[in-house]
Amino acid sequence: MIHFAKNSELEIAVRQPGAELSSIKSLKTGIEYMWDFKPAIWNSTAPVLFPIVGNLKEGFFLWEGEKYSLPRHGFIRDNPDLLLTGITADSLTFGMESSKETHKIYPFDFEFSIQFKLENKKIHVNHTVTNTGNSELLFSLGAHPAFRCPIHATENYDDYYLEFDQTETADTCLLHESGLIGDKKERVLDHSNILPLTHELFEKDALIFKDLISRKITLRSKKSKEALSVTYRDFPQMGIWAKPNGDFVCIEPWIGFADKWDTDQRFEHKEGLVQLGAGGVFIASYTIEICE
Repeated sequence: MIHFAKNSELEIAVRQPGAELSSIKSLKTGIEYMWDFKPAIWNSTAPVLFPIVGNLKEGFFLWEGEKYSLPRHGFIRDNPDLLLTGITADSLTFGMESSKETHKIYPFDFEFSIQFKLENKKIHVNHTVTNTGNSELLFSLGAHPAFRCPIHATENYDDYYLEFDQTETADTCLLHESGLIGDKKERVLDHSNILPLTHELFEKDALIFKDLISRKITLRSKKSKEALSVTYRDFPQMGIWAKPNGDFVCIEPWIGFADKWDTDQRFEHKEGLVQLGAGGVFIASYTIEICE
């Protein structure tokens, strides 16, 4: 099922199950900014990442002496229990709560909500996590939207680049042979705020940035004026990814990331987790803006 919301500038579509943003269309120009779903290349458009980002070592974590298995990026993706809980002309809200089923793979009590709210040429994506239990709630949170690249059929992938709002000297964390975070790094930005896009850029998988200064990244073309930006003040980490044969780029605000290759798998030792006390409420938002 697909749900729609719009204002005077944009129309968005969100696919259920999983609350995946699947379309951002300009009502002024008719331009589509989200990647058009091609399962043969990648079977998602914008998975929601909770309560982990990336992979766990051997697919499981340890908590209070018990073993719990979670799929890559957690269980919101494709989850039929994430239901539409609120709808207005310019917003869509989805939510779910912990249950006997979630406790089998994630032993915490929670309520999770995600809202897509339109404001002029912006889409605010608002996440709320509530600890409904009597003990600490541990989790990561992330986004994975895939934006069309090139936007125009007359352009090529390498006509595009990412513009960071600050000059960066930044390394990506290279993956270990296990597919987890390794010990090695590679320089990606060297006193620059421009990252040219090529399909070869992602041959080693995602670019994983733990400590960018920038809080805004803009997808631009050297040949056309249309652009798209992602502002992510509430998310300390960032992933940039695409399939080498996919005409898209994912700009991924993260809180947390995949396990390190040598982790002891104890969940309380996992780097980048939010620790939320009993009864606590955690809110994190990012914004997509269309620039025409």
